[in-house]
Amino acid sequence: MALITNAIKGTQDTLPSDSYKIQYVESAMRETAENFGFREMRTPVFEHTELFQRGVGETTDVVQKEMYTFLDKGERSITLRPEGTAGAVRAFLEHGLFNEALPQKIYYLTSCYRYEKPQAGRLREFHQFGIECFGAGEPSADAEAISLANEIFNYLGIDGLNLEINSIGCPECRKEYHKALQEYFSKYENDLCETCHGRLGRNPMRILDCKSPVCSEIAKNAPTVLEFLCDDCKNHFDGVKKYLDAMDIKYTVNPQIVRGLDYYTRTVFEFVSTEIGAQGTVCGGGRYDGLIAEMGGNPLPACGFGLGIERLLLLMDKKNSQFPEPKKTDLYIASMGEQASLRAAALTKELREEGLCVQFDTVGRGFKAQMKYANKIGAAYVLVLGDTELETGNIKLKNMADGKEHEMKLDEFAENFQSVVIKDAMQGFETLGLELDAETLSAMMGGNE
Repeated sequence: MALITNAIKGTQDTLPSDSYKIQYVESAMRETAENFGFREMRTPVFEHTELFQRGVGETTDVVQKEMYTFLDKGERSITLRPEGTAGAVRAFLEHGLFNEALPQKIYYLTSCYRYEKPQAGRLREFHQFGIECFGAGEPSADAEAISLANEIFNYLGIDGLNLEINSIGCPECRKEYHKALQEYFSKYENDLCETCHGRLGRNPMRILDCKSPVCSEIAKNAPTVLEFLCDDCKNHFDGVKKYLDAMDIKYTVNPQIVRGLDYYTRTVFEFVSTEIGAQGTVCGGGRYDGLIAEMGGNPLPACGFGLGIERLLLLMDKKNSQFPEPKKTDLYIASMGEQASLRAAALTKELREEGLCVQFDTVGRGFKAQMKYANKIGAAYVLVLGDTELETGNIKLKNMADGKEHEMKLDEFAENFQSVVIKDAMQGFETLGLELDAETLSAMMGGNE
């Protein structure tokens, strides 16, 4: 029988053989963010379309070309979130978090949706780690956001990334910059793509972010925003650089960075890799001091970033990064007969409550098939239960690594199993000329010995 359907283009399944990598990366992100004082926020996967039109910007590629928008049964225009910041700001305002101690520092792990050409590191359903810092306007907040991203990369052992920073100024100093861009791009008006024709009059900075090869080539020689910064924006950018220098975080000033969303002001930054092709930006963010007011709140400064998890994993794969081994089965209980299976189920429950990974037969396999299965799943130990073991109360525990067997009393097995494992492991380390105390090994196992 043929499959009913396949996964939709631009989406992908995460199988058990890879999910442990994502869990490790997400755990590193959570731990790092919480060490910086950030707390988790979760928002709905869809919002009113207006939220993204106002927040992300009408002239962006995201709003004009990439959003998944539809009418629900109430004839309301709904959009699957294309990014995380707009929803976070909406929740910040709706729930009055501005009345709590500022700055409010939040993080999220979320799925996002954009209709664009799928390619390596860029999917139509993708996942992001993001942070938002609401209520902090000093350059130190920008540097702290950058430092957080940098610390995640250090945690994961990722090197070779280039941090590129820029300032795109505030609305006031951008007025003169817009005039200069309009004058420059007007010379090439007939060569610009159809989308950029509309941007020329409304928001010429968006042309700098156009993905069209023709527009990108024209934009290379456009005036840079750094030439037009007002004194306040210059001082802010200088402050960001001073804090990065103080933190010993290396960076390059790249005046071409504008980011793809309209809400950015002043600082913008990207962590870029040359190892994953054209989609080399792994993390991008900056400051967006006008966004909260644009969404209906009182003016409040903010900054943050988004880090693409699929691109990060692609980069780690290119670098042959090491991941902790996924949790394996500590013990498999092979049983023969109904009474033995019932006892296996009871033992399994008891040992799982001690934090161990234990499995028993739930398929009705024969003894040989159970042993093959235990070997396939990499069980460290196997315990065999049958009528004889139940009658005598004597059992044998097999170490699958070396074949060594331990004779034990069934009634004492649950309380003694971890002691046996620790003893075997310590002997193994001694054979290698290493030392490991029982307390440390028990902690590594997650046990209570």
